[in-house]
Amino acid sequence: WVTNPQLSQYRFLHFATHGFADPNNPELSGIVLSLVDKQGKPANKGYLRLGDIFNLDFAADLIVLSACETGLGKDVNGEGLVGLTRGLMYAGAERVGVSLWQVDDAGTAQLMQEFYTQMLKQGKSPTVALRAAQLKFWENSTLKNPYYWSAFTLQGEWR
Repeated sequence: WVTNPQLSQYRFLHFATHGFADPNNPELSGIVLSLVDKQGKPANKGYLRLGDIFNLDFAADLIVLSACETGLGKDVNGEGLVGLTRGLMYAGAERVGVSLWQVDDAGTAQLMQEFYTQMLKQGKSPTVALRAAQLKFWENSTLKNPYYWSAFTLQGEWR
């Protein structure tokens, strides 16, 4: 479904799944979609690799990968950072939300809910919405620790 051209009609795409970045061989980086097929048998095409992402056509305003270390990549001389962020932007995303290190599942779920509330209900831009969500967590005594909210960043169009 993620390679279906109909997905390009959506402004926001959110992948709440596992991601992996291979800093030595960035082409092996990707996200885990499903490791089983419709019949429940093991699937050998359950990964969306960086090479596949470069060939997608996403006209999305925002793509969020709320998995661990999805913002990492390999710094290639003359090219810059090669990783999932670059692949998604090459595929057409205006901006990409990623994490820079291991993240807590429960904290991430709550942060993403607040982020989308700030963006979609409060009408804030993605960058302002992420900052507002992070500040709200920082002010919340149970989620004050930066571990719960500071791994996420937005790349691309800042407005």
